Order: sequence, then C-alpha cells, then structure tokens
Amino acid sequence: MPDDAALLSVLSRFAVDFGDRPPIEPFGRGHINGTYLAGTNPPTVLQRINRAVFPRPDLVIENVARVTAYLKEKIALDGGDPERETLTLIPDRETGLPYVLVDGEYYRLTRLIPGAVSPDVADPGALYAAAKTFGRFLHRLEGFPADALHEVIPRFHDTRARFEQLKAAIASDPVGRVASVAREIEFALSREDGCGVIVDGLASGEIPLRVTHNDTKLNNFLFDKTTGDCIALIDLDTVMPGSLLYDYGDALRFAASSASEDETDLSKICFLQENIAAFTRGFLEEFGNDLAPRERELLPASIRLITLECGVRFLTDYLSGDVYFKTNRPDHNLARARTQFALVQDVEPRLPTLARLTE
Repeated sequence: MPDDAALLSVLSRFAVDFGDRPPIEPFGRGHINGTYLAGTNPPTVLQRINRAVFPRPDLVIENVARVTAYLKEKIALDGGDPERETLTLIPDRETGLPYVLVDGEYYRLTRLIPGAVSPDVADPGALYAAAKTFGRFLHRLEGFPADALHEVIPRFHDTRARFEQLKAAIASDPVGRVASVAREIEFALSREDGCGVIVDGLASGEIPLRVTHNDTKLNNFLFDKTTGDCIALIDLDTVMPGSLLYDYGDALRFAASSASEDETDLSKICFLQENIAAFTRGFLEEFGNDLAPRERELLPASIRLITLECGVRFLTDYLSGDVYFKTNRPDHNLARARTQFALVQDVEPRLPTLARLTE
C-alpha cells in the first residue's frame, strides 16, 4: 500500500489544483481497488486499479472514459446535470490521458459527487428509484456500440465458465479446503444444468448484446442526501458488452436479500418480495418498452442464476486461498458462498410467483 507521500506525488500529476497538502484517507467499501478520498477543494476520489483483477487497467479506464463521455452528452440532452449524474474523470496534466501511470501502477482520479451517499440497505421506495436510474442508464447507452468496449475481464458473467473454474479449484485443492465444504460443493454442482441460458441467448441473438454495468450492487447507486432521489450509477470498472439480465439479477441478489452478504446465521436469509417487486416495477416503467421478449421472460430466472453464479465465485475463491475478493477472516468467502446458496434455495420455489411481476 503506498504511503501518504507517494499518494501526494501521484495526486500532483493530475490536472487539478489542491493546494499545498490535500488530506488523503481510505474511502469506500469496495472489494477490489485501493480507494482514497483526496482533497477538499475540490473533493476527489483517487483509485489505484487492482492489476491482479484487471491485467490491463488502461483498457478499464478507457472504457469508463468513453462511456461517461457518451452519458454526459445524453444526460445534457435530457436536461439533466452531467457533472452530477455520472462520473467525471480528471486527466494527467501532461499526457491528457484519463489516468496516471507511476511505477507500473495505474491511478484514476474522479470528482466526488457532492451531497450524495451510497447505501448498503434501502427500503422499497429507494429501490424503486434505483431501478429507474438503472433503466435510464441502459436507455441512454442504447446507441453506444457495445461490442466496441474492451472485455476487461473475459467471460466475467459466463456462468458455465464459472462452474469450470470451480471444478478446477476442486480438482487442484491448492489450500486443502475441499474436504471441509463437501455440502456446498454438492449444492453448487447439482445446479450446473441450464447455467448457460443467458450465454446461449446472447450467442443466438435472442438476448441483445448491450452495454452493461456488471456490478449493480445497491452501494454503487448514489442518492441525494437531502431529497433521497437516486442520482447516478457509479463504479464503472466492469462496464462491458453483455446482457442486462446480469445487471438486473445482481441488483436484486444484493438489494433484495434480508441480510448482509456475509451473514453467518442462514436462518436470517431470504429474498424480500417487496424489494423485488419495487425494483422490478421501477425498471419496467423506465425500460420495459425496450426489452426483448426473451429478456423479459428470463428476468425472474436471472435472479436465481446470478445469485448462484456469485456463490460459485465465492466458493471458488475460498477453495483457491482467497486470492480475488478482499477478506477479513479465514472463512469470509465461505460465509459469502453459503449466504448466496441460501438465497438460491429460497428463490427457487418462488420463480412462478416472481414471473407474474414481469408480465
């Protein structure tokens, strides 16, 4: 982790004047990048891109720069505030690039959107508002060529590939954990059939290829502190070509759960019907007319599929020695996997009921 002097040196490279010695402190709750709140006038967010997760940080930031520039144009045309409704990247003062490269590390600086918060828990009203923001995000990007974006994490939401990674981790058992999680492994592998439904739909053209966010957790939505309005969808590092079903399912995996992602008491885990209903209503009001028939049909199933996929990823990382997700205890990824699997078990018998929400 770089010290304050190193971070100050990095900050000095960006095209913004902070004064003599801007304060720098760790910021946010993200699992991946090193993130810092930097300066007060203006306040900014400095991030060091995790090269273990993103081997080509320059392509990550290029995607973000292209998408935010496009969004700013669309937001202005809609009569919105481009500086508040999406991220603003600050360039390197010498190269003009949207990042600074120091000792092989890539740093990005964005303006902090003032008066905004990103919650971990929200009521149905807030989820309704977030869903409308998500729908606007998709609608504004409909004219953007999705296939022109870099696939910064290849096959990121290819659920079939995620199962192959799990089976490879089981076979190699690098840290000797397989024997202790036989129940979780059996739960996952027994649900492998049909896991490629979205991938296959994209390949056949039944599911349109779109610009997708790929990390629509509730805490990536910004809300105005005063009005409670949902302002923006942020954290665009995984913006890539894909299916909106990934984003819809992942949003509800996180926001409609009755407990935190790493809750250890599984009796507390279920999907909250009112949260699913509120998010779905807001999304369909904003984007329902743009949905392809197969997308609409698979909305309920995507909740189950993406939750299962996430559980498989947590279990794979646990078996691999916790090399991807940040953890704060030895069984952290295992607890996360168990929570996701409990949600899968809860939602499976409810899929016919959920289907009525999307008719």
